[in-house]
Amino acid sequence: MPISAKSSPELVRQQNSALVLSALRRHGAMAHTQISDMTGLASATVSAITADLERAGVIERSESQSIAGRGRPRMLLSQRRDYGYLALLVISSDSIEYSLIDYAGTLLDRFVEPRGEGGPELFLSRISTALLRLLDRSRIGHEQLLLASVSSKGLVDPQRPVLVWSPVFGVQSVDFSRAMEPGWRVLLNNETLLVAGALMDREQKRMVADVTPLRPGGKRLAALSLGHSIGLGIAQISASGSIETQAPNFGHMLHAADGGLCRCGARGCVEAYAGFYAILRSAFEVPADTVPAKFVPIAEVDKIAVRARQGSRQAIRAFRQAGLALGNGLSRLISLHGPMPVFITGVGSRYYDLLETGLGDGLAESHVVRLGGMPELTVVADEPSLVFEGHLSCAFALIEQRIAGSTD
Repeated sequence: MPISAKSSPELVRQQNSALVLSALRRHGAMAHTQISDMTGLASATVSAITADLERAGVIERSESQSIAGRGRPRMLLSQRRDYGYLALLVISSDSIEYSLIDYAGTLLDRFVEPRGEGGPELFLSRISTALLRLLDRSRIGHEQLLLASVSSKGLVDPQRPVLVWSPVFGVQSVDFSRAMEPGWRVLLNNETLLVAGALMDREQKRMVADVTPLRPGGKRLAALSLGHSIGLGIAQISASGSIETQAPNFGHMLHAADGGLCRCGARGCVEAYAGFYAILRSAFEVPADTVPAKFVPIAEVDKIAVRARQGSRQAIRAFRQAGLALGNGLSRLISLHGPMPVFITGVGSRYYDLLETGLGDGLAESHVVRLGGMPELTVVADEPSLVFEGHLSCAFALIEQRIAGSTD
C-alpha cells in the first residue's frame, strides 16, 4: 500500500521508490500503467520515481511489440541486470554453497566447498577467499557486490551479522563482517527463518492466483526443518500486509528434564531426540549421555531408515522417539501462538513416514490440539529452493531500501 501523506515527503518518496522496485522484482518487466496499478501509486508519482531510478542506472527501458504486430510498441521498465550483484552463502554442517545473482535475480554461478576444519578465524578467511573467487570467475568488479547474504542454522544476533551460537562452533561467535572486503555489506539470517518467509510468500501468491481464502490459521505458518539440526521458523502476515518472520530456538527447547545430551551442552533438548545424531544414538542403543557427533552422514541415517521400514524394532523406536519430541515441541508452539499450518522441510523430511505416528502422538498430548484438532501438516521436500527464495526476498528488500534512500 502507498505510504500515508502524514509521513515526511522524503520518507514517502523513499518508501514509494522501494515499492516500485519491489513490484518490478516480483513481477518482472512492466509498463508504466501496470506499475501504477500494481503499487496503487498515482501515474505522476510513478513517472517521477522511474525517471530518477533510470537516471541512476537502476532500471532500464525496453520495447515490447504487440502480439498482433500492429500499433506502437509498448515501453517496458525492468531492473538493469548489471546494476550490481548479490552473493548468497548457505552454510550447513559440512559445506558452504556460494551463489552469484545479478540485480534481476538471475543465477550466474554456483559452487560448493567443504566447510573445513578449524575455528572461526580460519572459517572466515576461507569465506573471504571464496567470495573473491566467486566474483572473479564471472569477471565481476569487487565494487559491484551490493550485498553478501548469509544463512546458517543457529542463533543470530538481531542487530549485527554475528552467529552467536551454532552447531559447529558452539558458543564461539562468528562475525561475518570480518570476512568482507572494505565497502561490502553483509546480511545474516537463520536459515529456517528464510524458509518460513518463502513459504508464506508462496502462500500469498497461491491465494491471489487461485482466489482462495486463507487456510485455517493461515495468517501465520510454521516451517519445521529436519536434519543434523532441528530448526523452526514462524511467518505471519502483519496488519499492513507485509510478511514478518522469527526463528525461535526450537531445537534447543526442553523436551525431557535431565534427558539426552545435546550438542549445545544441555540435556533433554528437542534436538537431542530428533536430530540425526540422536536417531543414530537411539538406533544403536548408545548411552544418552554420549557426546553427540557434530555431523552424521545422511547415508548412515538412510541405513537406519531401511532397517525401520523392514521392521527393526530398535530402528522404529528411534524414529518414533524423534517424532514424539517434535510433536511435543509443536504442541507447545500451538499452545502459545494458536493454530497454524506446519510445513515439514529439510533433508530429514524423507523419513516423514517413520516420524509421522510419533509426531501425531506428541501433538495429541496438547490440550489445545485435543480440543481444536490437529494442525495441517505438509511435507515440502525441496528446502534448498525455499532457502534460495528466502535469501532473494530478504536481500533484495534491503537493497531496495538502500537504493530508494540514495536516489532522492
